[in-house]
Amino acid sequence: MSYHLAVVVDDARQGITDVIRGHDLFEAAHAQRLLQALLGLPTPRYRHHRLLLRPDGKRFSKRDSAETLRDIRERGVTPERLRAEMTPQALEGANPGPILGS
Repeated sequence: MSYHLAVVVDDARQGITDVIRGHDLFEAAHAQRLLQALLGLPTPRYRHHRLLLRPDGKRFSKRDSAETLRDIRERGVTPERLRAEMTPQALEGANPGPILGS
């Protein structure tokens, strides 16, 4: 619970108005909204997106040394090509396309 307390206080101090996270953190938003209400802090808008998964079905995660945006750019992928891979139409399938799945 200390993590949730730290997050809501930090968000309030930083003036955060929008929080965009993976759907795996959907339930955490409930605890954070309750703390915001109890502490009289502003509540940002929360949006949760489906997770982009690696080809092996695992989520991209720092703890698993997943490829970062910097890694992708260093491989020569342009911002325009990456944005094209991230459109809702391109993400229809269960796994990411060739740029993220490399």
